[in-house]
Amino acid sequence: MSDLTDLYQAVILDHNKRPRNRGRLPTATRVASGDNPTCGDNCTVYLRMEGDRIAEISFDGSGCAISQASASFMTTQVKGRTADEATARFAEFKDIVTTGRQPEDFSEVAAFAGVHAFPARIKCATLSWHAAIDALKQPDQPLQS
Repeated sequence: MSDLTDLYQAVILDHNKRPRNRGRLPTATRVASGDNPTCGDNCTVYLRMEGDRIAEISFDGSGCAISQASASFMTTQVKGRTADEATARFAEFKDIVTTGRQPEDFSEVAAFAGVHAFPARIKCATLSWHAAIDALKQPDQPLQS
């Protein structure tokens, strides 16, 4: 295995073992969930917006290493961004996982390029992103206890 492949696997394993922004966000004003019945993945994304900007984001759920690592990675990529910027990030991520295209700059997103070789895993990798985009389309409302 190449050093780069090892590095990419390490990125995914790190996000899976030590997820960023995991757990229910008590101050969330938008929530959306997604399920992948094919492999049992599920993910709920919690957002707190300040105007059009994602002030806070978290996720919760269960599933394979790819889905959980992708959810963790997604939160680091969209926090602090506007809805339009987050949507653009998702479009870039989706292109990378469906085509295997390597991004021009070295970044953690490159770790997910190998997903394209496993078409069934594309849904795993994009599940949390779809939930985040769905949450962005909702109006603000306090999280129900």
